Amino acid sequence: MYDIVVVGAGHAGCEAALACAKMGLKTLLVTGNLDMCGSMPCNPSIGGPAKGVVVREIDALGGYMGKNADLCQIQTKLLNSSKGPAVWALRFQEDKLLYVKEMREHLEKTPNLDLLEAIVMGLNVADNKVCGIVLEDGKNIECKKVILTTGTYLNSRILRGKVTLDEGPDSQRTSYGISKQLKELGFEIQRLKTGTPARIYTDSIDFSKTKLEAGDAKTRHFSFDPGYESILGVNVPCYLTYTDKELHNYILEHLNDSAMYGGVAKGIGPRYCPSIEDKIVRFKDKDRHQIFFEPESLELDETYIQGFSTSMSVEVQDKMIHMLKGLENARVKRYAYAIEYDAINPLNIYPTLETKFVKGLYTAGQINGTSGYEEAAGQGLIAGINAASSILGKKPLILKRDEAYIGVMIDDLVTKGTNEPYRLLTSRAEYRLLLRHDNADLRLREYGRYYGLIDDAQYSRFIVKKEKIAFYYDRFKVDKIKVNFLNNYFVKKGIEQVKESTTIYNLLKRPDLSIIDILNICKANNIYEDLNDVAEDVLEQIEISIKYEGYIAKTLAQAEKMRIYENKVIPLEIDYDKIQNLALEAREKLKKVRPQTIGQATRISGVNPADITVLIIYLEAYYGK
Repeated sequence: MYDIVVVGAGHAGCEAALACAKMGLKTLLVTGNLDMCGSMPCNPSIGGPAKGVVVREIDALGGYMGKNADLCQIQTKLLNSSKGPAVWALRFQEDKLLYVKEMREHLEKTPNLDLLEAIVMGLNVADNKVCGIVLEDGKNIECKKVILTTGTYLNSRILRGKVTLDEGPDSQRTSYGISKQLKELGFEIQRLKTGTPARIYTDSIDFSKTKLEAGDAKTRHFSFDPGYESILGVNVPCYLTYTDKELHNYILEHLNDSAMYGGVAKGIGPRYCPSIEDKIVRFKDKDRHQIFFEPESLELDETYIQGFSTSMSVEVQDKMIHMLKGLENARVKRYAYAIEYDAINPLNIYPTLETKFVKGLYTAGQINGTSGYEEAAGQGLIAGINAASSILGKKPLILKRDEAYIGVMIDDLVTKGTNEPYRLLTSRAEYRLLLRHDNADLRLREYGRYYGLIDDAQYSRFIVKKEKIAFYYDRFKVDKIKVNFLNNYFVKKGIEQVKESTTIYNLLKRPDLSIIDILNICKANNIYEDLNDVAEDVLEQIEISIKYEGYIAKTLAQAEKMRIYENKVIPLEIDYDKIQNLALEAREKLKKVRPQTIGQATRISGVNPADITVLIIYLEAYYGK
């Protein structure tokens, strides 16, 4: 008998299984194809706005996605580096074949974790409690907890024009039994849709007609831990081209050949990652749209056409592809498609990611209505931690909105639900200045330590880093640089001079100076030479803390004010029908969502401030008893 069985080995399943095993529980990871552990059926990249922060949060908590991304990257880039740190994010191009290979090897080497290649047909449930899974061959596997991470494989259907195929991504088998059983158990099943662009033989692309999009010269890392350097050691470029009016008109003329516009598709697609036909219909004022050519693997003569997802028929796609600059003579390796699949309404799950209808059953990833590898991995890690914690007697991990993007995502899902594939955006986080990519370890590594996912060596490095940040932050308030040293440098840089010696702290407050400027001044004048040996991430953290000190303090105060509501717990057994003066809509929404705190209740659509006041008064009387 296993402690925990994880169904599905996508990004959610891999993180869930690794977390459970690292926490010392006997874990089984079941998937239909072990050669696709952590596969990338869509874009060959990890990270991006908000998503890149999630990957760093996963690493801070003790997850593995960031480390595998570091090992398998073929291009690194820091996005939004010209803007403020609240929107900085890493995005790496990955060698998708190497990523899968390294992920499987890591899974196989992990103690307490078994891998099984099999198709899961359903769950064993008794008295609304999960007690195992049923395989296609009829075999029953007993366990204490099950984590479903089935991705887009539940009752999935590939769509190209009027042609449909009953299969999952990359021609893998779909699963029919699980979603049917979940519906019978009381879950609300919804039909969602996503898609992927065509793949083109790289040697048939005319890159001279495109714009080079190189990665950063500096190699960057998702992981806070050392030792995860790129295996391939390359910096492979991407390329940019554009659609034009001629292509737009052709697509508009052939909308009926699209599965989405031709009436074949039933699922709801992602608002923030639309197909090319959807972009053209929704944004008719745009003369062109960006299209990126991204390499998929050094082992493949294959390029991913980012931004050109479509559900058009193969015949129409072929013409569309050859109308793009650079692809006039391109050979198509695989045409684009849309995919429909079943998912549950995330209002059916608690913030722990345990389901409301079946005790001991957890769900993570696209089954919960999300899109993206990063969103899936973040949920998988939390589901794994909480499933294991429920067995080990540890308190559950529910990250707050001011603690992590992962917390924002899960709170959004379980409080508001979604009727389309949910994608993380920086705009979803009201405390995004606190949720930066640079401070994910400072926010979350203590949690990883508590749950046993951060070992002694990792924790020791973390403590040393914190101590150095505190030490130099205090020192910068005392250490001064002489006025002549400063003005000699300022004259060369063409910025306003000062009249007196100034502390490093006050210098870093200036928008026209950075920590690099301070290091240059110190080096030129042979002062504070020990600063040259301070780690870059320590200095970066101090600089951000000083430059944005006022804004950070204001945001912290706002978060602290909201914490009062977040700490007011609502018992799950509370009978909302007994609370007088609640509006009818509020009563219905509260009964459906079952919020665990007043803070969560305030974010439910249809629950207004008057209802919150009534609820608080009732709870005071309830606890008074």
